[in-house]
Amino acid sequence: MPRFSVIVPAYKVQAYLHECLESVLSQSWTDFELIAVDDRSPDACGEIIDEFAARDPRVRAVHLAENVGLGRARNAGMRVASGDYLLFLDSDDTLTPEALRAIADRLKETGEPDVLVYDYARAYWDGRVERNQRAALLTEQGPAPFRLADRPGLLRVLMVAWNKACKREFVQRVGLTFPPGYYEDTPWTYPALMAADSIATLDRVCVHYRQRRRGNILSTTSRRHFDVFEQYDRVFAFVEEHPRLASWRPVLFRRMVDHFTTIFTKKDRLPRGSRAEFLRRARAHYRRHRSPGSAIPLRSRLRHALVHLGLHRTYRALQAGMTLRRRTLKLGVKLARALRAALLQAHYHIQLRLPLRADRAVFGAYWGRGHGCNPGALEAAFRTFAPQVRTAWIARPEHQRSVPPGPQPLAPGTAAYWTALARSKYLVNNVNFDRRLVKRPGQVFVQTQHGTPLKHMGLDLQERPAAARDMDFDELLRGVDKWDYVLSANRHTTLTWERVYPGGYLTLEYGYPRNDVFQQATAADVARLRESLGIPRDTVALLYAPTHRDHRRTQCAALDLERVVRRLGPRFVILARAHYWQGSLLARRTPGVIDVGEHPSVESLCLASDALVTDYSSIMFDYANLDRPIVVHAPDDDWAAYQAARGTYFDVRAFPPGAVARSEDELVDIFTTGRWRGSPSAQRRAAFRERFCPYDDGRAAERVVRRIVLGETQLPPVVPLADRRPVPSAAAAAHSPVAAVPQPSGSHPVTDGR
Repeated sequence: MPRFSVIVPAYKVQAYLHECLESVLSQSWTDFELIAVDDRSPDACGEIIDEFAARDPRVRAVHLAENVGLGRARNAGMRVASGDYLLFLDSDDTLTPEALRAIADRLKETGEPDVLVYDYARAYWDGRVERNQRAALLTEQGPAPFRLADRPGLLRVLMVAWNKACKREFVQRVGLTFPPGYYEDTPWTYPALMAADSIATLDRVCVHYRQRRRGNILSTTSRRHFDVFEQYDRVFAFVEEHPRLASWRPVLFRRMVDHFTTIFTKKDRLPRGSRAEFLRRARAHYRRHRSPGSAIPLRSRLRHALVHLGLHRTYRALQAGMTLRRRTLKLGVKLARALRAALLQAHYHIQLRLPLRADRAVFGAYWGRGHGCNPGALEAAFRTFAPQVRTAWIARPEHQRSVPPGPQPLAPGTAAYWTALARSKYLVNNVNFDRRLVKRPGQVFVQTQHGTPLKHMGLDLQERPAAARDMDFDELLRGVDKWDYVLSANRHTTLTWERVYPGGYLTLEYGYPRNDVFQQATAADVARLRESLGIPRDTVALLYAPTHRDHRRTQCAALDLERVVRRLGPRFVILARAHYWQGSLLARRTPGVIDVGEHPSVESLCLASDALVTDYSSIMFDYANLDRPIVVHAPDDDWAAYQAARGTYFDVRAFPPGAVARSEDELVDIFTTGRWRGSPSAQRRAAFRERFCPYDDGRAAERVVRRIVLGETQLPPVVPLADRRPVPSAAAAAHSPVAAVPQPSGSHPVTDGR
């Protein structure tokens, strides 16, 4: 019994059928049967199917004696199918590479649901590919599997059969078949989703939906669009046969009316002279299927009322009026925003003509997020070592509570924000400020960056479209030209920044200010942080912090955290930390796993943990300053996908900061056998620290302020690695407690990186 039965009905698609069938047969997942149904096609489709069947035993050719239409051709394929799951693919569409493997993996992850809904993209005849606009509804965040009542928004995803994998046993049990007709998908998809006891989603494009130059069959002008009425009668008949589904009648009613109005308002659907008849039929179905509880949303009431009353000309006139009103309101909002922006820019340009304030500095991080990272550490250092400089912090309103007492909070886009940018002498950020920033003579822009680069950055992304997305490289370089100083933690970073961000700035190879806390914290700080996070005493806390995947829309954990923590036992607890672009890594509350995705300080999480588990995240370079164990989880297939999408500057598996796990089982074994903190792991970490942590001795922020603000040239010397005493983890302190030791002076030179 194969895992999948992929059913492809074919009729008059000889130009596209080769590509369709090849897209299935070339999949790396091979446990499937391909059932190609020749719907008595008058062209060469039958011969093409026979050719494929002769060369590949996985292809099963089915030839129908007469043309029966798409729905009944699919039924013919189902009658001979033997796979666990049924997948339908239209013969002019294609599966994307690795689609079947992704579907199989998701089915396994979610416990073999009745239905799996996956994503698609429209592939246009001119080469454009556009992802489904409702893709956000397929998020993998949250519990899975689920029932439709838990996520009814799935009904807004295109209601077709070819974006779903349905368990064959479920299809047979419920009695699902395709009817004849133009809209044969409607009586299949609604019942399948409503009747399913378990549903899951896969946030990945698995099908390219071909958009032909002359459109698909449903966009042609024909009376066959009247078939939609009979198909909805079938859907409601299914609900009548299954009383437990009665609660879905109001939802189906609203979807039905919306579908009718879509067909009615499309100019290329109904033949001339048939619109009034179509609306009369729609009115009859409106009255037939409306049921108590059919609350109509306010924005849809007028449209529903006109269908209810069958007012053909009134509908058209009001539709035109509503379109005009909507466009007028949209234009008004646009003009108001443009006026406000123009006034703020006028204010900004006036401020640019006023004198600079040498005692002002403005800071920001991560596009208006809260106080933190290198700019946060520098802002605190400004107040300590240059108290004469008044500081301000840019944060969006929802993040302003994270700004500590001291700096003035600034909301982006306000008059105070533009005043600060125009008149502050010091500008500090770990990304760029607003692109409209005018860099004045005398202003000092300190670009702190936010990590040591492992993944490709800057101009290197020109060859990585999946990672670059819509990056404007010309705008990127215009931003680089405003930088005066760039911070670096090591020579690798210096050389990378100066190549991928070419400019006239000066590199300060002083270490990263955000890592100062690792040398300054005490055992009491670690104990306090662990208590605040709810870490039980005498447990080993593992900080799991994976990086962002550019090739995935939904960012989910590569590890089954529930399984891992269960196998590790009660002696371990996992702190799950998502990348700052992501939400939570957890679908549900899991004993032994603490969700720290919203914690404001990743440095605090590092201090509270006993070891780090990561993949390709730059957090490993910062964490190495604590001289605590690091385990890299990098499965071969994930590493290959990441390399293809983003690329890295070196193979972290060949030069790791500790043990390397190439599977989830190996990761568990590393911790259960103690290899995570054994001698080989420590040796790898020592070599890693030597290369990437030469300057992070706890005084990086002080050196930056003394150099840039106070103009000092004799800076505090760097403490050698061997003489540093970072605060030990709770697990290490329990075995050999060490009191905090003052930092000895050293002789490591501090360079300006040029």
